[in-house]
Amino acid sequence: MRVSNVTVRKRLTVALIVGILIFFIIDFRLGYVQFFLGTALTDGAKELWSRDIPFEPERGQIVDRNGVPLATNVSAPTVYVVPRQIKDAEDAAVKLAAVLNTSKEQVYKEITQKEKDVRLTKGRKISHEKAKEIRALEIDGVYIGEDSKRHYPFGNYLSHVLGFAGIDNQGLMGLELFYDKELNGKKGSVKFYANAKGERMNDMADDYDPPEDGMDLKLTIDSKVQTIIEREMDIAEATYHPDGIIAIAMNPNNGEILGMSSKPDFDPANFRNVSPDIYNRNLPIWSTFEPGSTFKIITLAAALEEGKVDLKKDHFHDAGYVKVGGARLRCWKRGGHGSQSFLEVVQNSCNPGFVELGERLGKETLFKYIRDFGFGEKTGIDLQGEASGILFKLDRVGPVEQATTAFGQGVSVTPIQQVAALSAAVNGGTLYTPYVAKELIDPRTGEIVMRKAPTAKRKVISKETSEQIRYALESVVAQGTGGKAFIDGYRVGGKTGTAQKAQGGRYLENNHVVSFIGFAPADDPQLVVYVAVDNPKGTVQFGGVVAAPIVGNIMEDSLRAMGVKPRKNQIEKKLTWPDVPMIEVPDLVGISKQELGELFINLKIDASGNGDKVVKQTPQPGIKLKEGSTIRLYFDKKD
Repeated sequence: MRVSNVTVRKRLTVALIVGILIFFIIDFRLGYVQFFLGTALTDGAKELWSRDIPFEPERGQIVDRNGVPLATNVSAPTVYVVPRQIKDAEDAAVKLAAVLNTSKEQVYKEITQKEKDVRLTKGRKISHEKAKEIRALEIDGVYIGEDSKRHYPFGNYLSHVLGFAGIDNQGLMGLELFYDKELNGKKGSVKFYANAKGERMNDMADDYDPPEDGMDLKLTIDSKVQTIIEREMDIAEATYHPDGIIAIAMNPNNGEILGMSSKPDFDPANFRNVSPDIYNRNLPIWSTFEPGSTFKIITLAAALEEGKVDLKKDHFHDAGYVKVGGARLRCWKRGGHGSQSFLEVVQNSCNPGFVELGERLGKETLFKYIRDFGFGEKTGIDLQGEASGILFKLDRVGPVEQATTAFGQGVSVTPIQQVAALSAAVNGGTLYTPYVAKELIDPRTGEIVMRKAPTAKRKVISKETSEQIRYALESVVAQGTGGKAFIDGYRVGGKTGTAQKAQGGRYLENNHVVSFIGFAPADDPQLVVYVAVDNPKGTVQFGGVVAAPIVGNIMEDSLRAMGVKPRKNQIEKKLTWPDVPMIEVPDLVGISKQELGELFINLKIDASGNGDKVVKQTPQPGIKLKEGSTIRLYFDKKD
């Protein structure tokens, strides 16, 4: 059949149009792939070819308020293997096992896995010496990645507060856990390229994605105060061999924790070698026990605020016990204190006197103030594991429960609650939330990312009531049961506590938690210190005997470290055996040896120099020394 030329031309035209259309579609598709999908497809291909050697970020440092490092990092390389690049797995396993001190079977099992890359179990966070040895082996497919591990330069120091981090630099306890998100950074890597056989593609350059380090955390802790606390706790532990010791130092005017510690402690770098019962319990915020007489501060504050007592005018007769609801509640002093003012009731820590104050208040008012001061609820401190304590439910409070609560028995509180409550009682009446973290700082720019401000919860008592409490508690130290916390030159106030421990619903014999809580200067408090010693051995178990001198030592050295200058105006200390009288050093410069001999000074003199006149003396005039102490005098000729 003959086809006409017209038909042929039509068919050729259609074929040409279809061909042009197909070419246009192919060309458009190629252009679309080239210009629009090219980058994505290249990146996808590179991702298939790529192998990552991770570079871990530096975990943020933890420093004290003055920038002293408390938790840092040390470089610790990690061994990575790309199994497909290993040419002789048997030989590589033998060589690696020898350097890493592990079995070749274990290494062989790991480097023959069907994975893109493997991190050797025994090759994590190794020393730089071992990393150098492994590099020297020049095994194809074995790489050294940059890594770090946590370092605590002061060992056991502040261990329960700092906590610790795990092998992956993840926070597991303490501040390391509470601020883990902020301290952690973002991982980086070195990316190289390999073909389907795992062989490195040397014609493609490596890509480096730098890690982003975590934020640095600055604390409210003052390492000078913390060091003093740790020293005194070590001495107390060696002296009394207690079941445990707790210490807290806080700025009462804003809630900043200046020091915190508990014994037994641990080395955060070696926490795996310690029982979880030790490192899981930050006792200053976790432990709850009867506070004993330190709790009387709350009863005193409530009675003063409600106008139920005048400390100097009102009197109370203590017969040595008081009967309440059929129960006989005793004073610690057999036979009682007799007739005394309520200021003396506070000084003598007289239980029957505080039962009287509790009765004047009534249970509703007493328990209202107890809760207003923060008992029965968590303080909100930025540490894990805080307890809330236990109080009687109001509908279950009878006359006996009301009476025992008034002097600190039958309730259960935490040390941090007591510190926060006393701070409110002496700072003018404001209850603050205690806190440990002060700032978060970007390590690259030094910019402060977060600054924590003091949090005032509520006004508990008036400024006038706070002044009366400060005076009463200063007299406890100068004239009463807290005498061993007295510091010459610093006005110290405080309260002793001796609480019998209970077990199985019964009180234990000769097993007490003895405590003391103090503050200074009494007219302008800058520091509150609380110490509790659990079951001290070989001594009389009284807070005034064991805990008060520890607080006095911590307070004196801490105030000097903080730059708080001593002052002369303070309540004169009542001397008790075996106290030695204090003598004020006179000004002796300019007097002759003959005149010196005519003076009656109950101090020993260490003289030096050849002259007849005193030209210099140590210590300076006005300083108080114990009777019989030695002063040094320098003699020379004077025109």
